[in-house]
Amino acid sequence: MSLGEKANNVAFSSMLLSVASMRKADELTISYGAPGIELMEQAGRGVAEKIMQIFPTHTKVLVVCGPGNNGGDGFIAARILLENSYNVMVALLGVADDLKGDAAEAAERWAEPMFSVGEINLEEFDVVIDALFGAGLNRPLDGEALDIVERINAAGKVIVSVDIPSGISGDTGAISGEAVRATHTVTFAAYKPGHFLYPGAAYVGELSVVDIGISPQTIEQVHEGLFANGPGFWQEALPQLEYGSHKYTRGHALVLSGGITATGAARLAARGALRIGAGLVTIAAPPVSVPIHASQLTAIMLREMASVDDLNGIIADKRFNAVVLGPALGVGNGTQELVAAVVKAGRPIVLDADALTSFAGSLDTLARLTEKTDTVVTPHEGEFFRLFNNENEILKGFSKIERAKFAANYLKATVVLKGADTIIAAPDGRVCINTNGTPLLATAGTGDVLAGMIGGLLAQGMSSFEAASAAVWLHAEAARNFGPGLIAEDVPEMLPTVLHKWHVS
Repeated sequence: MSLGEKANNVAFSSMLLSVASMRKADELTISYGAPGIELMEQAGRGVAEKIMQIFPTHTKVLVVCGPGNNGGDGFIAARILLENSYNVMVALLGVADDLKGDAAEAAERWAEPMFSVGEINLEEFDVVIDALFGAGLNRPLDGEALDIVERINAAGKVIVSVDIPSGISGDTGAISGEAVRATHTVTFAAYKPGHFLYPGAAYVGELSVVDIGISPQTIEQVHEGLFANGPGFWQEALPQLEYGSHKYTRGHALVLSGGITATGAARLAARGALRIGAGLVTIAAPPVSVPIHASQLTAIMLREMASVDDLNGIIADKRFNAVVLGPALGVGNGTQELVAAVVKAGRPIVLDADALTSFAGSLDTLARLTEKTDTVVTPHEGEFFRLFNNENEILKGFSKIERAKFAANYLKATVVLKGADTIIAAPDGRVCINTNGTPLLATAGTGDVLAGMIGGLLAQGMSSFEAASAAVWLHAEAARNFGPGLIAEDVPEMLPTVLHKWHVS
């Protein structure tokens, strides 16, 4: 099951909670009068109910409990499963006398024997519940903890992890050494960033969230601007056709083309802009490239652009209301000048590929431009580090979310940091983690299509953060709908199917 299917498998809030925010939500809920042990009861019950949905009674279940609250959730799940005629054994990492607080109370409510993790034979069980460590773990597993995780992974059993697979950071998805490879993960109140960030996301399995009594108002109160990217986040902002709409009310996107041997990328971007709903799309191309484009284009229009002066003349027409620069445009001062011209005209702008590489070593020059207009930049990791080369000491040790936020603040632009777990960061601090990434997009030209799709949504009046988030998700969904054999040209042609599914008229 893909991350997109995981995220859309249940009705969920787009809000993600960091480990610190989740801790605050727990504390606030307890301060409002809900005892911590009752939150733990609800969490453990949610885990038990997941087992009961999948497996019949008398299934043999091993619950491996850690020394903290994650282990407490496991004790509750074990008791409820036993009460419902499952064959349950509990193994504890550590010593029962060392348990504290709600975890100690949960262990007392388990009236059956408990064993040490070194005593159990995993081959005897059908299902293993991983209740070792939750999302707050921030150190590598070692010793007996590492040994039991390696044994769990090697046993080949169905594994249900509590909160997040043990060994994965809930904030970054990082794994230091080893982590449980879960079949299912049950988390509480809200999803965590680590559920969707790689490498940890590959260990999560089928993901579900359980309501444990933390109110939506509390979640909103502690929320720090982290979102899961999916239709629930941006669908209401998608442009809709109305009676009386015509091509000019749907926006006019302009895509700049490179030279004679580099025209395809601009056509891919233009096609993406057109299929995402822009009313008109024009490619502006050097004279030598015009005949090649003219032989390939139908619905997309064409203008000759021999110089920056020509570009200034084109965008003097205010109906051009979004511009895409970068796909195979060429690297150098000439591209910098084109970017500056579009910024001076005050148009929303998407900067991709060569438009970013042209500013490698001139980051501050780029920042002085991007802060002046509504800008989306779309680097992959290599382009990001070339662009921010002078900031590498600052960025050393930053998570992917932190790097994207740093770049968005530095450039005063929306940053799409591409990859399997694409991050979209806004200059106001909001961050969206994509949830449906697919390796099908690992083929030449798909990034050009994405740049065009963002430009097409900007042309229709979407804000840059929502436009980038929607385009990223729809881009991946189009690829997933097509399936194996996908090439870049297929992505725009799948957009009508995807848009129809999400009721975009």
